[in-house]
Amino acid sequence: MHEELSNDYRDMIYAETAADVERRRKAFLRKWRLKCRAVADSLEEAGDRLFTFTRLDPAQWKAARTTNAIERLNEEFRRRIKTQTVLPCAETVPMLLWALLASGQITMRKVDGWQTLDKPIEPMSLDLAA
Repeated sequence: MHEELSNDYRDMIYAETAADVERRRKAFLRKWRLKCRAVADSLEEAGDRLFTFTRLDPAQWKAARTTNAIERLNEEFRRRIKTQTVLPCAETVPMLLWALLASGQITMRKVDGWQTLDKPIEPMSLDLAA
């Protein structure tokens, strides 16, 4: 069932429009509530927070659905500092990171949809339970 569940989840997350994401989310919940209640409960518990990317411009969805860019930066930063056992103070970390980025020793790819990053995000109600 793991492969089927993964395919259904991927199908839901990678839908083309916010309305399509919501439609597939409801179908996912209907199907998996019967097959594996814990999965459906987990998705319902995450609520709209899991689908925050749908508030962005669709051009940004690809980058917003994953944490690949952050993980890549973290991995490269760790690789660069692993020879140092102790940094002098907490302020050294951002200075070192910025120096590595500025010198080009760590490079980042452009975020998909960067041309629309200046557009405001659709408002969302505050989740008081969080």
